[in-house]
Amino acid sequence: MQRPYATLAGYNAWANRRLYDAVARLPDADYRADRGAFFKSLHGTLNHLLVADRIWMRRFTGEGESYKQLNLILFDSLADLRAAREAEDARILRYAQGLTDEALSGAIRYSRVSSPEVFEQPLAPALDHFFNHQAHHRGQAHAILTGLGAEAPELDLLFYHRESGEGAARKVEDATS
Repeated sequence: MQRPYATLAGYNAWANRRLYDAVARLPDADYRADRGAFFKSLHGTLNHLLVADRIWMRRFTGEGESYKQLNLILFDSLADLRAAREAEDARILRYAQGLTDEALSGAIRYSRVSSPEVFEQPLAPALDHFFNHQAHHRGQAHAILTGLGAEAPELDLLFYHRESGEGAARKVEDATS
């Protein structure tokens, strides 16, 4: 059962690299400007993704910092944010590669950032949310890039499969299939 999460962790790191490459080509004013996204700018959106990933990884592992806000700006410079993103992506990949069937059949307990209520949830659906949340906000960042007329990278999972060779579709000569 670990394989889908290891694949998603690899995809997550790949997609983040592609997104950060595109964002790095923007003028700083475009990177920081409020574009009407939930976390306003690319800068806010990318910081939110890191905050949320760290919150969830703490819930999963019991290790890491605890945050009280989802809109924190952890890093003001894109270079520092990218370095932290790459480190977190490596941490996520190690975690996902180490998941066992026993762990995946277990549950986690946590409090929401926005309220003191305590929740218990099976681990596997929490992981599903974790990876879906990342894709959701990367989609918002992608839309901002597109709206700016910038080159927005291909982020589809199928493209990751083709580049990584993991579960890749391959071209065939028979066009009737």
